Amino acid sequence: MPDSTPAPDACWAPLSAEDAAGLATGFKALGDPVRLRLLSLICSSGYDARVGDLAAAFTVSGPTISHHLKLLREAGLVEAERHGTSIRYTARSEALDMLADRLAAPPSCQLTEFSARERRPAPGRPRRR
Repeated sequence: MPDSTPAPDACWAPLSAEDAAGLATGFKALGDPVRLRLLSLICSSGYDARVGDLAAAFTVSGPTISHHLKLLREAGLVEAERHGTSIRYTARSEALDMLADRLAAPPSCQLTEFSARERRPAPGRPRRR
Protein backbone atom coordinates (compact mmCIF):
# COMPACT_ATOMS: atom_id res chain seq x y z
CA MET A 1 0.00 0.00 0.00
CA PRO A 2 1.43 3.43 -0.90
CA ASP A 3 2.54 5.75 1.88
CA SER A 4 -0.06 8.50 2.42
CA THR A 5 2.43 10.83 4.09
CA PRO A 6 2.95 13.88 1.89
CA ALA A 7 6.42 14.77 0.69
CA PRO A 8 7.93 17.72 2.61
CA ASP A 9 7.10 20.15 -0.21
CA ALA A 10 3.72 18.59 -1.14
CA CYS A 11 0.54 20.61 -0.78
CA TRP A 12 -1.85 17.82 0.19
CA ALA A 13 -1.71 14.36 1.64
CA PRO A 14 -3.42 11.86 -0.66
CA LEU A 15 -7.09 11.24 0.15
CA SER A 16 -8.15 7.98 1.69
CA ALA A 17 -10.86 6.08 -0.17
CA GLU A 18 -13.36 7.02 2.56
CA ASP A 19 -12.47 10.73 2.44
CA ALA A 20 -12.61 10.76 -1.35
CA ALA A 21 -16.05 9.15 -1.34
CA GLY A 22 -17.36 11.66 1.21
CA LEU A 23 -16.01 14.66 -0.66
CA ALA A 24 -17.26 13.33 -4.00
CA THR A 25 -20.77 12.95 -2.58
CA GLY A 26 -20.76 16.58 -1.43
CA PHE A 27 -19.33 17.93 -4.67
CA LYS A 28 -21.72 15.80 -6.73
CA ALA A 29 -24.68 17.19 -4.77
CA LEU A 30 -23.50 20.70 -5.57
CA GLY A 31 -23.06 19.85 -9.26
CA ASP A 32 -26.69 20.69 -10.01
CA PRO A 33 -27.59 24.40 -10.38
CA VAL A 34 -30.87 24.03 -8.46
CA ARG A 35 -29.15 22.35 -5.50
CA LEU A 36 -26.30 24.85 -5.54
CA ARG A 37 -28.80 27.70 -5.49
CA LEU A 38 -30.87 26.03 -2.74
CA LEU A 39 -27.78 25.74 -0.56
CA SER A 40 -26.91 29.35 -1.31
CA LEU A 41 -30.40 30.45 -0.24
CA ILE A 42 -30.21 28.41 2.96
CA CYS A 43 -26.81 29.89 3.83
CA SER A 44 -27.85 33.45 2.99
CA SER A 45 -30.94 33.15 5.19
CA GLY A 46 -28.82 32.74 8.28
CA TYR A 47 -28.42 29.00 7.83
CA ASP A 48 -32.11 28.37 8.54
CA ALA A 49 -34.80 28.37 5.83
CA ARG A 50 -38.36 27.06 5.45
CA VAL A 51 -39.24 24.89 2.47
CA GLY A 52 -42.03 27.25 1.37
CA ASP A 53 -39.64 30.20 1.26
CA LEU A 54 -37.10 28.20 -0.71
CA ALA A 55 -39.66 26.88 -3.21
CA ALA A 56 -40.94 30.42 -3.87
CA ALA A 57 -37.56 31.35 -5.35
CA PHE A 58 -37.82 28.75 -8.14
CA THR A 59 -40.01 28.06 -11.15
CA VAL A 60 -39.76 24.27 -10.67
CA SER A 61 -42.47 22.34 -8.81
CA GLY A 62 -42.60 21.79 -5.07
CA PRO A 63 -41.89 18.05 -5.38
CA THR A 64 -38.78 18.87 -7.44
CA ILE A 65 -37.55 21.21 -4.71
CA SER A 66 -38.23 18.51 -2.11
CA HIS A 67 -36.23 16.02 -4.18
CA HIS A 68 -33.24 18.37 -4.41
CA LEU A 69 -33.41 19.13 -0.67
CA LYS A 70 -33.48 15.40 0.02
CA LEU A 71 -30.30 14.94 -2.03
CA LEU A 72 -28.58 17.79 -0.16
CA ARG A 73 -29.64 16.16 3.11
CA GLU A 74 -28.38 12.73 2.03
CA ALA A 75 -25.05 14.30 1.06
CA GLY A 76 -24.79 15.68 4.60
CA LEU A 77 -24.81 19.32 3.51
CA VAL A 78 -28.10 20.29 5.19
CA GLU A 79 -30.24 19.08 8.07
CA ALA A 80 -34.03 19.12 8.20
CA GLU A 81 -36.14 19.73 11.28
CA ARG A 82 -39.92 19.71 11.46
CA HIS A 83 -41.55 22.73 13.17
CA GLY A 84 -45.29 22.14 13.32
CA THR A 85 -46.41 21.76 9.74
CA SER A 86 -43.29 23.22 8.13
CA ILE A 87 -39.78 21.88 7.68
CA ARG A 88 -36.76 24.07 8.26
CA TYR A 89 -33.46 23.40 6.57
CA THR A 90 -30.15 24.30 8.15
CA ALA A 91 -26.77 24.21 6.44
CA ARG A 92 -24.19 21.97 8.10
CA SER A 93 -21.27 24.36 8.34
CA GLU A 94 -18.75 21.61 9.20
CA ALA A 95 -19.59 19.76 5.97
CA LEU A 96 -19.34 22.96 3.92
CA ASP A 97 -16.03 23.80 5.61
CA MET A 98 -14.63 20.39 4.63
CA LEU A 99 -15.49 21.00 0.97
CA ALA A 100 -14.15 24.55 1.04
CA ASP A 101 -10.93 23.49 2.75
CA ARG A 102 -10.27 20.95 0.03
CA LEU A 103 -10.77 23.58 -2.68
CA ALA A 104 -8.48 26.12 -1.04
CA ALA A 105 -4.80 25.57 -1.64
CA PRO A 106 -2.64 25.69 1.49
CA PRO A 107 -0.42 28.79 1.67
CA SER A 108 2.62 26.67 0.76
CA CYS A 109 0.99 25.79 -2.59
CA GLN A 110 -0.16 29.20 -3.67
CA LEU A 111 1.85 30.57 -6.54
CA THR A 112 3.23 34.04 -6.24
CA GLU A 113 2.81 36.40 -9.16
CA PHE A 114 6.49 35.91 -10.01
CA SER A 115 6.45 32.10 -9.90
CA ALA A 116 3.26 31.94 -11.99
CA ARG A 117 4.93 33.98 -14.73
CA GLU A 118 8.10 31.94 -14.61
CA ARG A 119 6.47 28.51 -14.94
CA ARG A 120 7.58 26.71 -18.02
CA PRO A 121 4.97 25.50 -20.54
CA ALA A 122 4.45 21.79 -21.03
CA PRO A 123 6.65 20.28 -23.75
CA GLY A 124 5.25 20.93 -27.19
CA ARG A 125 3.03 23.81 -26.03
CA PRO A 126 3.80 27.42 -26.88
CA ARG A 127 4.45 29.82 -24.04
CA ARG A 128 1.64 32.34 -23.45
CA ARG A 129 2.50 35.99 -23.17
